[in-house]
Amino acid sequence: MKTEKNILVAFILNFSFSIFELIGGIFTGSIAILSDALHDLGDAFSIGISFFLERKSQKKPDKKYTFGYMGYSVIGGAITTLILLLGSVIVIFSSARRLFFPVDINYNATILFAVVGFLVNIAAAFLTSGKESINQKAVNLHMLEDSLGWLAVLVGAVVMRFTNLAIIDPIISICLAVFILVSALKNIRSIINILLFKVPQKISVDEIKQHICELEGVADVHRIHIWSIDSINNYATMHVVATGDWQSLKAHIREELEAHGISHATLEFEVSNELCTEKEWHANHSYTHHHHHHHH
Repeated sequence: MKTEKNILVAFILNFSFSIFELIGGIFTGSIAILSDALHDLGDAFSIGISFFLERKSQKKPDKKYTFGYMGYSVIGGAITTLILLLGSVIVIFSSARRLFFPVDINYNATILFAVVGFLVNIAAAFLTSGKESINQKAVNLHMLEDSLGWLAVLVGAVVMRFTNLAIIDPIISICLAVFILVSALKNIRSIINILLFKVPQKISVDEIKQHICELEGVADVHRIHIWSIDSINNYATMHVVATGDWQSLKAHIREELEAHGISHATLEFEVSNELCTEKEWHANHSYTHHHHHHHH
């Protein structure tokens, strides 16, 4: 339950801080702080959603969700990431406008706010840094983004304080937003991979097929499906053509799959002269042939 508690603390920190910040933004006249405040409210909101979804994702599998509720964590990550994307785009646009129309800012107050902001968000980032679920990763990305944002506002305010170059404010905002945009897109990619039942990154179907075929008593393996629900737990199903005693074989295959990071497997055994009803599928879409050239 660690993840969930961390997300809640991050939420409380962020929410109370964004209120403090709205007041600060109005008081200092810095759009960096104002846009940060709105941005932080958005963050707090998405972290709130993440908290509830993370909580739901911890439920044990039941008759309605036979795979468990882990997908809720992924949805939490998706919502948070989309808000991040939107936020970055808005920041880029509003900053671009200020590149051409610089605004006077109360630097001293800005410096003060930036110091507090940086500390609060570093604390929250530190709390959510365990890379457990995609959801927590997204929340952590948020916190990291916010603390970097504040660091940038701080450096900018100090520099502006001594040079009076108001243009630094928007330049910093843009660099940050681009950085976040990139990490958010990476996060979206892993979410899409899960939704498309893509084979998890660290797993090779060819390698698994090869290793299982090398086991004594295995004539062939086909219909291999490997997928993940939450980028942590991997599942597999396959048909094994066995020549020998398949009871003892079962344990060996499961061991082999464990070694490949697959903790849940459903195996179907066939004898070599049995015609697999789904064999045609394998002949038509033979992915074994496509991939063989990787080995050489």
